[in-house]
This record gives sequence, structure tokens and C-alpha cells, in this order.
Amino acid sequence: MGPETMMGESAAEWLRDARRRTLALADDLTDQQLEVPLLPILNPPLWELGHVGWFQERWLLRHYGGRPPLRADGDALFDSSAVAHDTRWRLPLLSLAATLAYLESVLDRVLATLPAGVLPPDQAYFCWLATMHEDMHGEAFTYTRQTLGYAAPRTATAGAVAAGGPPLAGDAVIPGGEFRLGAEPAEPAFVFDNEQWAHSVRIAPFAIARASVTNGEFAAFVGDGGYRRPELWSGEGWTWREGASAEHPLYWAPEPSGGARGWRRREFDRWLPLGDDLPVIHVNAFEAEAYCAWAGRRLPSEAEWEMAAAGAPGQTAKRRWPWGDASPSDDPALAQWEGRALGCAPVSAYPAGDSAWGCRQMLGNVWEWTASPFLPYPDFSPGPYRDYSQPWFTPEHRVLRGGCWATRARLLRNTWRNFYPAHRRDVFAGFRTCALQLP
Repeated sequence: MGPETMMGESAAEWLRDARRRTLALADDLTDQQLEVPLLPILNPPLWELGHVGWFQERWLLRHYGGRPPLRADGDALFDSSAVAHDTRWRLPLLSLAATLAYLESVLDRVLATLPAGVLPPDQAYFCWLATMHEDMHGEAFTYTRQTLGYAAPRTATAGAVAAGGPPLAGDAVIPGGEFRLGAEPAEPAFVFDNEQWAHSVRIAPFAIARASVTNGEFAAFVGDGGYRRPELWSGEGWTWREGASAEHPLYWAPEPSGGARGWRRREFDRWLPLGDDLPVIHVNAFEAEAYCAWAGRRLPSEAEWEMAAAGAPGQTAKRRWPWGDASPSDDPALAQWEGRALGCAPVSAYPAGDSAWGCRQMLGNVWEWTASPFLPYPDFSPGPYRDYSQPWFTPEHRVLRGGCWATRARLLRNTWRNFYPAHRRDVFAGFRTCALQLP
């Protein structure tokens, strides 16, 4: 973590805010909707609710505060490191009422421990960790609702999505050079262990798309038989495509009227026009690579992605966010995030959030696949929550960057690393591309 200090009042508001979002994502679900099928990409909603409360108790009350468990069965029910994924469907989980009461009890006790002034560094760290953990589960809860075709969550605060502007075509040409990849030890905010620490890498000159790939662009790939041409796919990707019988992006279906290039898309429980200028979403790394092969392009490495987001012409210092070092706070003009509006904005929206190189929406809207496997930086050392990163450092996991429309703003900065297996396409992920050669 970095040297940032945290006031007790700020920590309390973060913790309350994360909990409000969690409850808003679940409070309209019926008992029947809480009984979800066993799928490898989901958690049972009741388990997930209990887990975020358990995690908060585990680190703030038990680890930091030295208190005994509130429930004798808490670890057996909710410890994600010890309870296998499929086992979570066979547990004697609490009722919804009992789960919510447990969440309330944990939060009340945590808030009672917070002093009015500056928190001790360890307490501040675990307040931050519990908040970010709950934020990430909130995003997972959101795509669970998408996976199951439930109604959109009642979290929007800004109405309709932002309107697009003129088409945003072309590449930003970036000269490369020595670059410090990752978070610096002097970073004035808390950072996850997999961002630690910045180290020098050499990046060759490259050209990266100013915007992510759109539905319209991807529909052209589908229409040209992209899913039926093995020469466009890696061996692993083609094996996945055949096994999944994939013919188009997840949640696309033929448009009965024949409009919108022949496709429509499902957003939660509604079928909508495809939206040619929206970013393609719910595609995995294999699909992204196949599109790149078809288009004569490639995925960026995570180092290239971070340089495009954080670098600036003629400067060695990195920006914390694409637009600079000024905190985004509540500025709605910078990015499509926070779930303020449900769904993606056109790729040309939010010019105020451009990077110094002119790349748009490098934070928010859709997560972006990179070509890089999720591996530790040099001299990696796990944080107190050792299972956050360390078990997932495998070539099968790919790095994603940038966040999506449902990601909480306080999670994101240019060095933040997400990771998923390359075959996952239920998450809110798209991609942008790089040229094979400089113009």
C-alpha cells in the first residue's frame, strides 16, 4: 500500500457506500431468483452476500481488531480460500433475512471501531481492502444479473448513457522507450500487491487504436465468417470455439427485422438494437485475437496499454489517470463508470477523459483484454490477503485493463490490473487493437 492517510469519517463513508451498492444489487431479487443454477462463472447470491460480510469481519474485526468470530460457522460457510466453488451450492446457507442481519451486525461493529481522526495505517489499509473487495463483488453481482437475464439493477443515478460524438477513428502513434510499468512506492494511494512495484521495461514504438472495437466493426468480422475460419484463431482459441459452439459474441442474436447488420443484443432482460457505435462487449481473449487476425491487427501488451494511458509526449512522469493527476471525484464528464448509467456509451463519448496521446475511454465503459499473461512483477510480495493475486499467476489468466461501466471509480487508476482466464466472456470486457507496423 502507499502512504495515503485515511480519516475515520472517510473510511466509514466508503464502507457504508459499498454496502449500499451491495444491497441495491440484491434487494429486488425474489427467493426463486436467489436459487441460481450451478455454473462455474457464478456464485450463489446468498453465498456472495454472506462472503462480503465475512471478509469485512475477517480483516477488520478479527485480524486487525483481534475479536472472536461472530459466527462459529462463518469460516466453514464463507471463506473463499477454503470452500471450493462447487461446494458453495451444497452448504446450509443462511436465509436472506439472516444474511442481511449478519451484514448489518458486522458493519455496525466495524464502524464502532473507527476513531474520528486519522486511522492507524493498518486499520486504514484493511478499511480500504474491505471496501475494494466489496466493490469488486458488486461488479460481479452485476454481471451475474446479466448472465441470468435478470432485470437491470436499480443502481443508476444519471439516467441515459452519454451520447457519442464524431467517429473516433485512427491510431495514436507512441514512440516507446523506457517506461516504468506498475505503481511507484510513492504512489499516494493504496495499491494492490500485483501492481507492486514499478520497474523499467523497454517498449518499442507502436500505434494503438484511439477507441475500442465497436459492435459494428465486430459484426463485419462475424459476417465475413470469422467464427468459421480456423486460420484466424490460435490453436487454443479454436479448441474453445468448437467446444463452446460459438458463432458470435455472447448475448447476440439474429435481428428478425434484418436491421443493425442483422444482429441485436441482450442487456439484462431486454433485447436492444445492436448499436454499431457501442463497444463490443462480452467477448473473450480468443475472440479478440481472432478479430485482430482478421483485421490485420494485434492486441496491445499491458505495458503498451499502460504507456498509452499514463504516458505523455516528452515526459517521463506518469499520470495517475489518463486525463492527468487531478482526482476524478464525481466528475461525470470523464468516464462511463460507477454504474451511473446502465450499459455502455458510444466509443466516441467522454473526450474530457482522453489520455495525453488522444486515446479515449481507457478507464470505464469496457474492460480491455491485453496480450499479456497475468504474472507477478519482479520481486513480488503478496499482501496480507495472500490469495488476492498469488494463486492466479498463470499463463491461462490474461491481464485486462481499464475498468467498465459498472466499476467503482475509486478502484481505478492507470496501473490497476484485472485478470481472468482467456475463455471468460461473461464479464464486461471488450478490447482495442494495435497496428502490426507503424504507419
